[in-house]
Order: sequence, then C-alpha cells, then structure tokens
Amino acid sequence: MMFLQFFIWGVWYVPMWTFLGTLEIEATLRGTAYAATGVAAMISPFIVGMIADRYFATQKVYGFLHLLGGVALLLAGQAQDWTSFYPYLLFHLICYMPTLALSNSLCFQNMEDPQRQFPPIRTLGTIGWIASGILVGSSFFDQGAYQLIWPAFLGGENPPAEWSSIAVTSLTFEIGAYVSFALGVYSFSLPNTPPKLKGQKVSMGDVLGLRALALMKDLSFSIFIVCSLLLCIPLSFYFQSANGFLKEMGVANSEGVLTLGQFSEIFFLLLVPWFFRRLGVKRMLLIGMACWVLRYALFAQADAQTHALLYLGVLLHGICYDFFFVTGQLYVDKVAPDEVRSSAQGFIAFVTLGVGMFIGGILNGWWNGIQSAEGVMNWPMVWYFPAALAGVVMLVFALTFRGKES
Repeated sequence: MMFLQFFIWGVWYVPMWTFLGTLEIEATLRGTAYAATGVAAMISPFIVGMIADRYFATQKVYGFLHLLGGVALLLAGQAQDWTSFYPYLLFHLICYMPTLALSNSLCFQNMEDPQRQFPPIRTLGTIGWIASGILVGSSFFDQGAYQLIWPAFLGGENPPAEWSSIAVTSLTFEIGAYVSFALGVYSFSLPNTPPKLKGQKVSMGDVLGLRALALMKDLSFSIFIVCSLLLCIPLSFYFQSANGFLKEMGVANSEGVLTLGQFSEIFFLLLVPWFFRRLGVKRMLLIGMACWVLRYALFAQADAQTHALLYLGVLLHGICYDFFFVTGQLYVDKVAPDEVRSSAQGFIAFVTLGVGMFIGGILNGWWNGIQSAEGVMNWPMVWYFPAALAGVVMLVFALTFRGKES
C-alpha cells in the first residue's frame, strides 16, 4: 500500500514542469499547477474529518478516492492545453491528498505496536517515490519501446520526433492513473477499519485542527508555526523547478538523480531520534533551515561543468526534509497536551503543506516567469531568491525561538 501510494505521486509530480513546457504553458501557470497541491491539502481535512472519520470504513473511502483520482489523472494526461489540464489535475489532487492521512490511519488502527511497526512500512513509501523516479528517468522506455506502447496507452500513432525521456510526454500521468486504479482495487482487500467517530459530533474546528490555536498563546510555538509557514514558501522552489534545472544543466536521467534525495531521506530519518535527544529541537530546525539555504546556494553556483554541486544539493534533501518536517512533528507532539495532540498535528499540516506550499507554488511560478527571457532561464537568480527567503526565516527563528524543548 505505502509503496504504491507514493509511487503514484512521484511518477508525475516531478516531471510535470517539463511536461507542461511541451504544451507551451507559461511558467506562471506551471507554478499554479504545483500550487494545486496546497489547495488540495487545505481541502483534504474536510474529506478525512467529515466523511472517513464519521460515516464509512477507512479502506472503502481510501479505495474509492484512488479509483476516482485515477480517472482524473488519466484525463489530465490527455489534455492539450491549460484549460483542459488544470481542472482534472486539481480534482485528482483533491482525491489524492486525503489518502496520505488515510493510509497512515489504516496502519495505526491495524497494528499491534505502531511505533515499532510503522517506520519500516512508511519507508516503503519513500522507496515507491524512488522507484517512480528511476522508472521515469531510465532508458527502459527508449524510443523503440515507446513507439510500441504509444498507440496502446495514448491513442496516437507516433511519439514526438525529439524527446529525451517519457518525462516530456503524458505517459507519466497514464502510469500514475493505472497504478492508482490498481491501488484502489487492492484497498478493498485491506482490513476492515470502521469510522472511529461514528455517531459523534465533529465541528469544523476539530476538522481543521483549530483547537490547537490555543497553543499559539505560547510565543515560541507561535514563532515555530509562523517560521514553518514561511519556510514552506521557498521549499516549493525545489519540488517544482529542480527537475527542469537539472535537465538544462545537462544532467542525464535527472528524475533518477533526484531520487538520491529520497535515499538520503531514509538514512537521516533513522538518525532523527538520536540527533533529537542530543541537539534539541531548535538546533535541529536551524540545521534543516541552513541546509535549505546551502542547497539553493549550491544550485545558484552550479553550471553544466560543475555537476558535483548539483549532486551535493540533491543529497542534502535528507537533512532539509527530515530535520525540518520530522523534527517539527516531534516538537508539536511534545508541547501539545494530550487532548489536542491530534488537532495540533492537523493544524501544522494545514499550515505547511496547505497554505505554505500554495503560496510557494504561486510565487515560484511568478518568479520563474520574471527570470525567463526569450525561453532562457536565469537559473542563478531563480535559486538565490529562495536562498535569501530561507536565510531570513532562519535568522528570525534563531533570534526569537526560546521553546522549552529547544
């Protein structure tokens, strides 16, 4: 389940910027496409909290969303322009984003010892993302093989005259859709997991995690929330622009190269508990923020002759992601009282993956549009901008955060 869950997302998300370029969709709208993830993340708590938790078995809602989302992804891949692409993409994400929480819920409610059993199972999700990147960037779909499968999957006669990988075609969306169908069907064989809040009244505040707003009375927690929101804005630049950047720098199999970041994520994820005990939350968050600044600075300094800087920037993903997101979740778990702990985790997800990633997607598209002149991207300026944003957030956090768990 976890492997397929993240394979679906990774197989089209990373190459989408390149695919939209083949449709001659401008950079600003490409940013809007990535911002759709944030929109869906803000909507998904309603689906989980008002439907899955109250009325239907979790595995049935999970399977239905994957089947419905697969249809939307299939239609998005067949689009020929923005107006026929974006609505299906947004609908797919509205179906997909709730399944992230539902997959965790299925695990937690059917495990005897979640703390011991869940981490290795969740790791399979990261491996699924890695596998999707290797598939998209590999030579498995060479031009000869692609000519054989093109009519079967896409209904055309021939692939484009010139292309470097399936990343420039809609086949990534097709693959994601069919895997979504497979996971949707498989979901109905998962253990029955009845709605845990059936018959109980649930307010909108509970759904959105707004009960955790009381924690904002603590200055350090407020600083943590605000800085987390602000850091997710420059964070979006990596997920949206890195693949196209590596391609322009002449990196072969850029999708596969980006999976090195997920390999490092697995490695550092195992070290987070050890570092958390020895460094504390403030130092770990500062290290994560500093690595975002360093990564973007490395990208800004790199060119087609300095691929080592590019690889190092990608490998920093483990520290960037784990030391920020995972450490932040551990901090929230420590400071939140038992009665609002789940609400607090929902609140931080809404703020970061929802609001932060939405703003970041829009800003990234706008900034890339400014830096693109006659089809040539000013990549150093593209990366110095989020580096500066992350640097300011890091400085503010370092000077103001005084949490008890620091």
